[in-house]
Amino acid sequence: MNYQVGDIVRTKKQHPCGSKLWEITRIGVDFKLRCQGCGHLIMLPREKAIKAITKKIERRRDLKRSLQFSSF
Repeated sequence: MNYQVGDIVRTKKQHPCGSKLWEITRIGVDFKLRCQGCGHLIMLPREKAIKAITKKIERRRDLKRSLQFSSF
């Protein structure tokens, strides 16, 4: 599956706060994920992150576009 920065994904195991939803904030050799429940950041090796992700939920709006509309 193709992942991009800003995607919201679901993982097999839940975070201690109870959320299974994460936002991808960095992609490369490692994935950086932000918990949607408490905001905690984690970094996982690519292989481990791909195994942990079960479903791509949604795509966040493009940051440039949201900044463009909020500057009026």
